[in-house]
Amino acid sequence: MAFASPVKQMIFALKEMANYSDLVSSKLWPDLDDSFVETLLNEAAKLADTSIAPLNQSADKAGSILKNGHVSTAPGFKEAYKELVNSSWGTVSGLKDYGGQGLPKTLAVMIQELWNTSCMSFSLCPMLTQGAIEAISHHGTDTQKNEYLPKLLTGEWSGTMNLTEPQAGSDVGALKTSAKRNTDGSYSVKGTKIYITFGEHDMAENIIHLVLARIEGAPEGNNGISLFIVPKYIKNEKSKELEKNDLICIGLEDKLGIHASPTCVMSFGEKSGAKGFLLGEENRGLACMFTMMNNARLNVGMQGVGIAERSLQQSFAYSKERKQGRHYDGSSNNSVNIIEHPDVLKMILKMESLTQASRAICYDNAIAIDLAQNHSDKKIREKYQLKADLLTPISKSWATNVGVEVSSLGIQVHGGMGFIEDTGVAQYYRDSRIAPIYEGTNGIQAIDLVTRKLKISDGLAVKNFLNEIKETSKKCSEKNDNDFITISNNLNDAISEIETCTEKLLEWTKQNKMRSVLFSASDYLELFGITAGSHYLSRGALSESSIDFKSLSARKDLALFFSTQILVNTKALSNSICSTNQNLENFLEDF
Repeated sequence: MAFASPVKQMIFALKEMANYSDLVSSKLWPDLDDSFVETLLNEAAKLADTSIAPLNQSADKAGSILKNGHVSTAPGFKEAYKELVNSSWGTVSGLKDYGGQGLPKTLAVMIQELWNTSCMSFSLCPMLTQGAIEAISHHGTDTQKNEYLPKLLTGEWSGTMNLTEPQAGSDVGALKTSAKRNTDGSYSVKGTKIYITFGEHDMAENIIHLVLARIEGAPEGNNGISLFIVPKYIKNEKSKELEKNDLICIGLEDKLGIHASPTCVMSFGEKSGAKGFLLGEENRGLACMFTMMNNARLNVGMQGVGIAERSLQQSFAYSKERKQGRHYDGSSNNSVNIIEHPDVLKMILKMESLTQASRAICYDNAIAIDLAQNHSDKKIREKYQLKADLLTPISKSWATNVGVEVSSLGIQVHGGMGFIEDTGVAQYYRDSRIAPIYEGTNGIQAIDLVTRKLKISDGLAVKNFLNEIKETSKKCSEKNDNDFITISNNLNDAISEIETCTEKLLEWTKQNKMRSVLFSASDYLELFGITAGSHYLSRGALSESSIDFKSLSARKDLALFFSTQILVNTKALSNSICSTNQNLENFLEDF
């Protein structure tokens, strides 16, 4: 089926579900208005729909090819990427001093969603480049910013993140890549990195690798790690020509999904040592890299949204065309469209409500980041930073889980045809499965939430966000409508469960019962995710906006469905979280 970017849904989620009005009222971006946002997204959608989306299935089949250290991307990728560069989409939220447009990151996140939805494999290249831009913008010297940011912003150069090594996955402190100081102030970097997305490709003129390594003599563990800029090509100071650095792609991973994204094994310094330049301070590499990873985590959450949207679109269209079985009420002897079957309808409703909810969570997260980084009032910056800190692990984890669930349901809607590659829906499921794993597994996101975010400012981030949800519940209760009252009651119950579980987790933390805290972490994040999802869907249902997206009654029906079919699971999650789970040694011994 033809793909169509969901611009109207995106604008509705931004304006009526997330807190877009906070961006506008801040007056930080005077040119920001409804017409501008709509025009911007519609222009990006043209590229997504006509040039990128048609490549999704063919590129999945073609993959990338490695020959003599050079990677050729799937047919059509180079041309589509050139269009993206020529249209300056990478510059949207970049610093004006280096050629950026200085617009809110929220808009860049929304544009990234369009690339994610049209072709997840393709979208990874500009996504990683945005992360490199963030790291250099925050931690680079003026010389480094002037050298790298202009071409990274345009996309003429792309960026990568090099953390993982064969013996060191999420345990970054175990890395072995080394860096030796040179007399000219640079470093010679030697080591092997794996899982490097677009570590080598033929779409950009240069690839700027950000590489974690340990300077000779530095402490072991996380405290001895530094971050280096290691370009594929380095400018010769005399000739000013770009010369190949001592690095090479020595392998491509054979993966479950995202086949068209080259996942590279990179070798640095096989000869004299790859020339690198320290980014930030010595032994502070993880702090620098986390700037990049936090940016990437929200964009990975948007991958979950994008893949869910793509699967939803195809499954909804298929359910309205595919005829099979008689109507459940016996009114006709003829076959009916399968969406007439209540079980299929329920799957479609679940797919749509999860997709819309996850989109709104990610958008509100992006808005919080924008205001935390740019507002002139320190107290307001701190308020939004608390919200951004809380929502980032939820956006990354809950939204990517949604991507997996929705794409799996998409296969189920298609039945046996969904299991056949030709329909394309199996690819969505295969592609979706990486998102809960990379940029910090979803388990790590949950641990971050329960061990760090709950304690920030004595739990103020959680209290503030729950107050927002309480306000939504109050507005629902004030409607003279039984459906809204049901939504309000279920939201109140979910809020109570979160408060109970938060108190229990903090109690266990004080008692140093960390096994119980960590054992319950993923359930707690799920509890928070579905409650937040209901909150945003309810805000959409309360809106009387004239945006041509869905009727008022349809939006209410969707919020009610989520409230009665998904939000009610908060009680079971709360029971699981608060249960005793310290005594697991017997199982470990008997396994």
